[in-house]
Amino acid sequence: MALEVSLLTVFIAALITALTTGLGAIPLAFARRVDDRWLAVGAALAAGLMLAASHSLIAEGGAIGGWRVLLGIASGLLLVVLADRWMDRHNTPGVSDLQGADAKKALMIVGVMTIHSFAEGVGVGVSFGGGEELGVFITAAIAVHNIPEGLAIALVLVPRGVPVWQAAGWAIFSSLPQPLMAIPAYLFVSAFEPFLPIGLGLAAGAMIWMVFAELLPDANQRLSPGNIGLVVVLSFMAMLAFQLVIGR
Repeated sequence: MALEVSLLTVFIAALITALTTGLGAIPLAFARRVDDRWLAVGAALAAGLMLAASHSLIAEGGAIGGWRVLLGIASGLLLVVLADRWMDRHNTPGVSDLQGADAKKALMIVGVMTIHSFAEGVGVGVSFGGGEELGVFITAAIAVHNIPEGLAIALVLVPRGVPVWQAAGWAIFSSLPQPLMAIPAYLFVSAFEPFLPIGLGLAAGAMIWMVFAELLPDANQRLSPGNIGLVVVLSFMAMLAFQLVIGR
């Protein structure tokens, strides 16, 4: 296959993984007006999904380079803490019709998931460097895996008044680094591969912070600790089972 065709294949494959993220918002299209209790349930669900995704990232990165994953987790933690403090000291720009704390929370989850997508884009490109069959398999796994990640974003945005179609747009936006990073990662596999564990760890560290600093405190406002634990563990199990089924 010609190089140009291969580049196009890699780009289209990574673009598909980005677009599937928007599918995660579809279940909320059938939801009626969400009261505060369901806002808390959504936060707990998103927390469980993100914890399971973080577990997957750390496991994948650890299989390549454990210390580099730890470096990535520390970098992700530092990055998200600095971003959080910066937004506390400055006026957070509006997101859709959201302002103030809601806008900050929306920006944080979209930002964290965007960071996550850089690592997945590199993963797509590096996998195609190992052959088209491997690349197609990894792309399919990431594409399906992105659907519940899009759901996690929608669970934070839609209950706060963001239209479902806009939540789907933000979910897709958060995955746009995938096609952008897949091409250079494919062209320069040997240069990008050592940084993959760092990128995976960075995304995991940022997501774990998001769970404990933003999502679980939201859930705690309307749910008992026991119910929060129940929802988080069940959503974690569902995401983990999903990952096992798709072989990721």
